[in-house]
Amino acid sequence: MLDWSIILQAGIASGTVLLFATLGEILVERSGVMNLGIEGMMLLGAMFAFKTAVATGNPWLGLLVAAVAAAALATLHAIVTVNFQADQVVSGLAINFVGVGLAMVLGEGLSKSGAVSVLPVVTIPVLSSIPVIGPILFTNHSPLVYVGYVLTPAIAFYVNRTRQGLHLRAVGEYPAAADALGINVARTRYLYVIVGGAMAGIAGANISLAVSPGWFSELTTGGQGWIAIGLVIFAQWNPWRAAAGAYMFGALRRLILDLQAPLTLFAWPTRSTYMPKLSFFLQMLPYALVIVILVIGSREAMKKRIGAPAALGVPYVRGERGL
Repeated sequence: MLDWSIILQAGIASGTVLLFATLGEILVERSGVMNLGIEGMMLLGAMFAFKTAVATGNPWLGLLVAAVAAAALATLHAIVTVNFQADQVVSGLAINFVGVGLAMVLGEGLSKSGAVSVLPVVTIPVLSSIPVIGPILFTNHSPLVYVGYVLTPAIAFYVNRTRQGLHLRAVGEYPAAADALGINVARTRYLYVIVGGAMAGIAGANISLAVSPGWFSELTTGGQGWIAIGLVIFAQWNPWRAAAGAYMFGALRRLILDLQAPLTLFAWPTRSTYMPKLSFFLQMLPYALVIVILVIGSREAMKKRIGAPAALGVPYVRGERGL
């Protein structure tokens, strides 16, 4: 019998990883830059967080180092795409390879390094007593989960209700007009690419210090950076929808994990081989859904319909006609 309260609680915890990465990517893409290097930044952040926590015994310092390391990698992406106007897709994929490679080289042997200090588990006193939702939302979570609750409305308010948010949207929609109004397009894009990278690093650190603490490998992030990219399109660049999608995917991943045990009993024998087990198919579903979202969202007509920033993926050169 499935315990839905446990599934939803675990979904909130693992969904927070996707939440940080997705919100960061929303800010980046709102500025007109596409970052496909999230997976590499997350893995690099997870590695540095784990390594720092092992070396110092301070998981908060590990969180900070993870954010700085991923932000440094994002800065490289900004240099290539903003200064040199390189193709953002190619640059993002290259950054992803660099991040994964660095994480594997610098993190070699970390899984054998012994005990690691992890982020504390916190229960919010009064709120945890609320019937039904209290145990799910406010019981036995890392502090980053509660930060995520605040971060979503904060970013939604910032993007839609502040002057800086207006500048961000202007740069992503019509950079030439933003430039004419005195907004520094290059500086704005640099800022949000770096902030988005730092948030991806924090997302990775959340995995190695809270969600799945105590180990590190190339499978630590498990493709969650790519899911975050799909969630941006799914959310239509809206922080509230991003939060809903992140927690939904987190709960779905946990549900699939809980279903695996009973489903391992089902295998269909043939004369010499066995058909793939249904549990493997279920594990594939979240990633298949992301592929569908990306394919649908890649169509130009659909981009306009779902509200993609008009200048997304388009380099801006001052003085040139166009966006």
